[in-house]
Amino acid sequence: MTQELSNRQLRVGQEVRRVIAEAIEQGNVRSPEIAEAFITITNVIMSPDLKYATVYLTTLNGKNLGAVLEQLAADKWLFKKLVADKLKLRFTPEINFRADDTFDEAERISRLMNDPKVKADLAKPAEDADTTESQ
Repeated sequence: MTQELSNRQLRVGQEVRRVIAEAIEQGNVRSPEIAEAFITITNVIMSPDLKYATVYLTTLNGKNLGAVLEQLAADKWLFKKLVADKLKLRFTPEINFRADDTFDEAERISRLMNDPKVKADLAKPAEDADTTESQ
């Protein structure tokens, strides 16, 4: 079971997201892979003690996502420094970058729901389903 995030976790996560997105948008990165990629930061999840930030992101059409994640991981010290400079927190969070697979999962579920076999099963009346299960 997942715990709901506190308001403080949500607020700090949004601020970390803003700082990182701003740095990428303005080109304050060393790597050309990051500067040239169209990166969307979809979410930032903060740990309860605010010492760890997991940044979920995707690139346009998933292009070069692996290379971008590697470069972001290599440059995470830069993002940590920017977060420390812009946000006044007791501890600067350790930043980890992860690929956001939410869109892929939603597409997979959509394909499953549009499968003719699944549509046929959903179209059956509930009574028919009960009698076939008991046989």
